[in-house]
Amino acid sequence: MNRIKDLFKRKNKNILSVYFTSGFPELSSSMEILKQLEESSVDMVELGMPFSDPLADGPVIQHSSEVALQNGMNMDLLFEQTTELRKHISIPVILMGYFNPLLQYGIEKFLQRAAENGFDGLIIPDLPIREYELHYKQLFEKYNLKNIFLITPNTTEERIRKIDVLSNGFIYLVSTAGTTGARDSFSVEQQSYFKRIASYKLNNPLLAGFGISNSKTFEQACLHTNGAIIGSAFIKALQTGEYKSQIEKFIGSIKLKETQKN
Repeated sequence: MNRIKDLFKRKNKNILSVYFTSGFPELSSSMEILKQLEESSVDMVELGMPFSDPLADGPVIQHSSEVALQNGMNMDLLFEQTTELRKHISIPVILMGYFNPLLQYGIEKFLQRAAENGFDGLIIPDLPIREYELHYKQLFEKYNLKNIFLITPNTTEERIRKIDVLSNGFIYLVSTAGTTGARDSFSVEQQSYFKRIASYKLNNPLLAGFGISNSKTFEQACLHTNGAIIGSAFIKALQTGEYKSQIEKFIGSIKLKETQKN
């Protein structure tokens, strides 16, 4: 069974997924950060593939991508650094990035290497649904990689249900029509949007992302979804000091209420 499917089978509420950019803050820091995240009880990780034109990303993630590229990160190096991923990491790890670098690399070559290294799926925000269905769905299935689609407040119910049919992992529920970035709380409109999508009773689990930055927004996002994804706020934390202590402190602050309940 794919590790993403197994995760949602074991746990269907308060799932915490964390995004960070490979090659940031240092070229060789990715595996150490992954290990520390798993030790801090994170449920899943999204490893970003840095790109020079990250249109959906806010300034924090854009900056991390720029730094990673300046450090020398590229696709071959990312795969080289994660060759022994599954000797150290048991939680699901997803690659997140943009379609153009994958095309340049070669789609099947990329998917094969991702599968060989033990990645569980991909999030490619600019891969059109129709292109995926017509040209790439069979390749993803061949290598047992889940393709994670994004929906926004502007996505129609018809399109959401189409995405639900094509999906076999989870659906990324984008909290805003804007770019990524941390926020202190969600508006009434955003919470109504989460509730509306939950009312559709989709077959796939939902994880909310964009704007999750603290225990309050994590809790708000989890009310009507299976969990939430944190990116910008975590990347900020990585810049403030030694990895282990910062990661433990940050993840502990997000899961504070869950810890108190236990």
